[in-house]
Amino acid sequence: MITELGHFALILAFFVACFQSVVPLIGAHKRWAGWMAVAEPAATLQFVLTLGAFAALTWAFVTSDFSLELVVANSHSAKPMLYKITGVWGNHEGSMLLWVLIVTLFGAFAAWFGGNLPPTLKARVLSIQGLIGVAFFAFILFTSNPFLRMEVPPFDGRDLNPLLQDPGLAFHPPFLYLGYVGLSMTYSFALAALIEGRVDAAWGRWVRPYTLAAWIFLTIGIALGSWWAYYELGWGGFWFWDPVENASFMPWLIAAALLHSAIVVEKRESLKSWTILLAIIAFGFSMIGAFITRSGVLTSVHAFATDPERGVFLLMITGFFMMLGLSLFTARAGAMQAKGVFGLVSRETMLVANNVLLGVSAFVIFVGTIWPLVSELMFDRKLSVGEPFFNMAFTPFMVLLGLILPVGAMLPWKRGNLSRVVRPLAGAFALAVAVGALAYAMQTERSALGPVGLFLAAWLVSGAAVDLWSRTGRGGGRLSRLKRLPRADWGKAVAHAGFGITIAGIAGMLAWEAEDIRVAQVGESFDVAGLTITLNDVREVEGPNYLSTMADVTLSKNGSEISQLNPEKRVYPVAGMPTTEAAIDNGILRDVYVVIGDEQAAGGWAVRTYYKPLANWIWGGAILMAIGGALSLSDRRYRVAAGARKTRAVGVPAE
Repeated sequence: MITELGHFALILAFFVACFQSVVPLIGAHKRWAGWMAVAEPAATLQFVLTLGAFAALTWAFVTSDFSLELVVANSHSAKPMLYKITGVWGNHEGSMLLWVLIVTLFGAFAAWFGGNLPPTLKARVLSIQGLIGVAFFAFILFTSNPFLRMEVPPFDGRDLNPLLQDPGLAFHPPFLYLGYVGLSMTYSFALAALIEGRVDAAWGRWVRPYTLAAWIFLTIGIALGSWWAYYELGWGGFWFWDPVENASFMPWLIAAALLHSAIVVEKRESLKSWTILLAIIAFGFSMIGAFITRSGVLTSVHAFATDPERGVFLLMITGFFMMLGLSLFTARAGAMQAKGVFGLVSRETMLVANNVLLGVSAFVIFVGTIWPLVSELMFDRKLSVGEPFFNMAFTPFMVLLGLILPVGAMLPWKRGNLSRVVRPLAGAFALAVAVGALAYAMQTERSALGPVGLFLAAWLVSGAAVDLWSRTGRGGGRLSRLKRLPRADWGKAVAHAGFGITIAGIAGMLAWEAEDIRVAQVGESFDVAGLTITLNDVREVEGPNYLSTMADVTLSKNGSEISQLNPEKRVYPVAGMPTTEAAIDNGILRDVYVVIGDEQAAGGWAVRTYYKPLANWIWGGAILMAIGGALSLSDRRYRVAAGARKTRAVGVPAE
């Protein structure tokens, strides 16, 4: 009964979305206040109905209702409760229901907290958001219905993919979807502005919180996925340049560019057309991510489905919204004339450079991701584009971005004096050079990657500190003024510093990693990077829904024990799938990463050991970036767009 109610709620939500996508849009065009006003209750009702459908599906998983086809395929009665719940979105149908739930959540959020928006703009934003909902409700109901029943329910289910039965990956998809779908709001704001023919400073303040929220969630989601790949897959890496990884990274880069571009619109009313275009493209890249994950056109370990028919449907949705957005942009871009002018040396120029670097780097990743598909379709050649290409093509843009960020953050608007800005940064630059030189002097016969990475990290962190300090003015009481700085200023500094910390972690791990692969006998000790690894024992252990071969490993240095590690090889009998569980001794400056392999015919066990300098700095920096974004989002000026005057529903001019 609950399942049928959930299915019915999903159908009702589809019809509400159809209503919401049409009536408020007509009302805004005709200036009919009553028709515009229905957008708010429609957005709320659509969210409540979709939430009810999602709750019904969750209940089916929690209670192990094996009359439901989706539960049979992705759950098992012996599975821990956490993974029964996360099994809801650990599959194609459930993940799409989560996706559309978040679409309706953002629409409802705009309805609840958009009281300062002009009525016509608000009605159009909610109408376009409703149109996005229509497309995905149709996709779910016609191609990916999660409420299909089994004619003969089995006694038990087939279990969830064991790789997904992990806390890190349990929360990775919801955060990632909050970021993906959050960009739908920037798209809706962009199209609403194009229809009205008006983009001004107030619009920049309205769109920034949604862009910032989407970027924060994408940051957390990408970091969780990277962290999971690092400790769960057993290969010791954090990023594989997999198509689905790239599909999440491209919207993050474009969202970062959009966030900085919207600042220029808000402060100087410049870059209007470019900001609108970025808002459209950012949502387009999130749609491409959904297509790559579910179409099967590109091979990925992260793919939810490989159904070409579903892929075609998603491609049609992507094409429709991109054509709609770009057609409106082409027709109305001329009306969005920039008001603010600025000199070559100014913050605006640096933000333009920031946008170019982020945009081009995203384009490079896009080309590298789809090139195997293009090559096969057009040239009948199968090839792969791997880590060497992406590292060589992407890294220079990030190095340049890191170099200009501290300078750009301190330049004044409109026109600046470069020497006046560089002078207070001289100490930060000297510190960065010293850190890089120290790293170069300490290493022997290594590449320049590590020293350059630490130089950039020191430059970004110290530059952010100098930027904050410079905002406290002169004279006494600077510390008290520092505490009273707007949260947006603190957020920018923390996010930029977090970016630097992440660069240091990536450079340190790639440049100074040590690896040891050997067959070790029980009781044998061996050295890796000045540390001693001892294989004490290997035993069989039974878990709640798996069987494990667990090793007991002692990590020590100079005879003093540091920690006990227990790497595992698990087998999940229901799924019939093995997994590798690495044991990691985490530290501030390094990780020691141990993996147990198979028993060898000649005796002994395969053991892989990695020494990974600065590994945790990668995710520590990501956490700082997310915290910086949250600090900025909590600034009242951006949270409620304070200072943006309400505009009457009539007389909305085109600029």
